[in-house]
Amino acid sequence: MKLRPGNRLEPELNLTSLIDVVLLLLVFFMVTTSFVRESELTIHLPEAGDTLERVADSPALEITVSATGRYFVNQRALVDSRAETLKAAIVKILPDLAADSVTITADAEASHQSVVTAMDVAGKLGFVNISISTVAATDSPQ
Repeated sequence: MKLRPGNRLEPELNLTSLIDVVLLLLVFFMVTTSFVRESELTIHLPEAGDTLERVADSPALEITVSATGRYFVNQRALVDSRAETLKAAIVKILPDLAADSVTITADAEASHQSVVTAMDVAGKLGFVNISISTVAATDSPQ
C-alpha cells in the first residue's frame, strides 16, 4: 500500500483586513483625542462674601506674609524669609500663647509658596486651627 503525499496547501493569512482595522482605530483615536493645554487654564478664585470679627481672649498668633514674601510674627518682622527663622520666632513666643490657633494674613500679591510654608511651619508646631484672613468682597459688576 503506497500512500501518496497529497498536495498540501499552505494556510494563507490575509493581513489586509487586520491592517485596515488597525488604521481605522488609529484614525479614530487621533480624531477623538483632546489635547490639554494647561497654559490656557483660567482660574477664578473665590471671594469671601461675609466676614466675622473674632474677639480673642488671649494673645493669638498672627503670621503676616508681605507681597515680597517676608514674614511678620505678631507684627514683628523677621530677619529673613526662611522656614527655620519663622519656626524659631513662633517657638520664642509660644509660651505666651494660650490658644492653639493661628491666623495667616497674606498680601494678595504674596506667592502661594510663602503662604504654604507658613501653614506648614504652624502645623508642624502643633497648631490645629489655622485661619486665613480675607477682606469682604466688593460688589462690582462683572
